[in-house]
Amino acid sequence: MDSPFIFDRPVTGKNFIGRKKDSQILQNLILQNENVVISAPAKSGKMSLLEHTLFSMKMTGTQFLVGQMSALTVRTLADFISKYGSAVMRMVASTPSEYAEMVARYLQGTHIVFDQDAFSDSGEPVSFNWEPDENDLISILRMPYSIARDRGEMMVMVISEFQNIALAEGDDLIFGAMEKVMKEAAEESRKMFSSVFIGSGVNAMKDIFRHRRYFYRLTEPLELSEVDEKEIAEHLAKGFLSGGKVIDRELLAGTCRLFKCNLYYLNMFVSIVDARAKGFITEAMLTEALASIIAIHEARFAATMNSLTTHQVNLLKAIIEGCTRFSGSEVVRLYALNSSANVKRVKDALMKKEIVSFGDDDSPEVLDPLFEYWVRTVYFGKTAEK
Repeated sequence: MDSPFIFDRPVTGKNFIGRKKDSQILQNLILQNENVVISAPAKSGKMSLLEHTLFSMKMTGTQFLVGQMSALTVRTLADFISKYGSAVMRMVASTPSEYAEMVARYLQGTHIVFDQDAFSDSGEPVSFNWEPDENDLISILRMPYSIARDRGEMMVMVISEFQNIALAEGDDLIFGAMEKVMKEAAEESRKMFSSVFIGSGVNAMKDIFRHRRYFYRLTEPLELSEVDEKEIAEHLAKGFLSGGKVIDRELLAGTCRLFKCNLYYLNMFVSIVDARAKGFITEAMLTEALASIIAIHEARFAATMNSLTTHQVNLLKAIIEGCTRFSGSEVVRLYALNSSANVKRVKDALMKKEIVSFGDDDSPEVLDPLFEYWVRTVYFGKTAEK
């Protein structure tokens, strides 16, 4: 029997809990052909929200085409053009002859070609006969708008790990071209194609959209709402009950708080419990499962801490211990941070490593709840928060 506790893939339908309002908002934005930005830490439910929303749209009879690409490995202009163009083509084509026809129709005058041998080797329908340039980039970005217009079908492009484009050579060229094409479409009221930009690098996404101000007034941000603790507890209790197991609701509530209602970690955790338990689930079983899930992730957490300088470790300790006025003389002295100027550099470093994010009021948030628990209780030897 399939486990009711899914953590290894996005969930849809009955397995999707919470964020029903988020899903409705996302659906409305897609139907209006708005470009959407979803930024949240890794494993916080972004893809589940997207997949559930698309699933719900299909179930209600909405007709649309979806293309997906990951920017995880994009490091050059050619990488982006190849991945983006291939994802667009796959929405409407599947055979070599169809790919060749699309290149001939929509990409004339570019360095983009369909190469049968390259396609046989890599499976990518986009190749080049010369070093790609800005004209090739603009042409590939305009292509889905033209296809949607010609076919009269709504099309949606999903770019995951969008923040990684900022790591590519010529990232300003890519972002600038995307912005230019999006403005053209808005001015010409081409409302058949839209993009969903998904990023797990919270601070990197903030840098692109807020600090560098790309896509200003061309995108709609969608923040993930917190999933209600009671709804999660009810879902987990039903999952245990389906396997003939019972757990005290107070224990479940405490578990939700420990993982800060992160459904990825919660489902992984209760899967461990479910595999070991029979009948009534005790607190001792939960403690054993907690040790197991920490063991699974501890090497990654230790590697993260080993990558930090002493000042970065000290500032993280200050955050864990509840400090907020990091540039204050007492905090600088107590945590050996040297100076207020150094504090800013250390904060920027922790943000760049996507360990901590700071709100508009400078309040800190450790982005990974299990990492925060491990750092607090194991690395610094503090008592877990209630």
